[in-house]
Amino acid sequence: MANHLDLEEQEQLDQLKHFWKQYGNAITWALIAVLSAFAAWNFYNYWQRSQANQAAALFDEVERSIQSGDTAKIDRVFSDMKERFASTTYAQQSGLLAAKHYATSGKPDAAKAALGWVAEKSSDAGYQAVAKLRLAGLLMDAKDFDGALNQLGGTFPAGFEALVADRTGDVFAIQGNAAKAIEQYQKAFKSFEPRTEYRRLVEVKLNALGVDVQSNTPRDAAQGK
Repeated sequence: MANHLDLEEQEQLDQLKHFWKQYGNAITWALIAVLSAFAAWNFYNYWQRSQANQAAALFDEVERSIQSGDTAKIDRVFSDMKERFASTTYAQQSGLLAAKHYATSGKPDAAKAALGWVAEKSSDAGYQAVAKLRLAGLLMDAKDFDGALNQLGGTFPAGFEALVADRTGDVFAIQGNAAKAIEQYQKAFKSFEPRTEYRRLVEVKLNALGVDVQSNTPRDAAQGK
């Protein structure tokens, strides 16, 4: 009986040896690949968390610098943010905050540079859109109308159509192109929700150009009926 069991065990062992000889290397490499992928995934998650924590701390420093009005420190910290954490949302937010500070501090070139960086480098379509709209406004103030229209002529995510049309209408209005301004303002007016305060502002702009938004006709023509 014992010999019979020994023979069965030996046969099973021989089968196992044969199986391992045939497939052992493939199994080993497959296990190594799986374990390596798992380790890489854990390391990537750890790295992402570490990056986010460091970027958040630096963002706090950007905010404190802006509150104190220390432009030199803002330049230094924002530059550090761009260099070390350009792919994080904290960097995009820092760019928008820094640009606002520069614009209100009489540094339009620095503001345009910060907004241009966000518009070009941000992986978030929303931040890109905000940066382009604000940059278009600065370019419009600088009489660079072609540059402003170029910023407004790209692709924007859903929900920004009305704001883009309104800002485009502003550019045409300043240029004295009333027909194109009205076209864009009407587009913005139709895109905004009826109860939106911004929609009322667009209506005021259309009224200033002689358009009755209720009848969608020039005011003079409506009064003459």
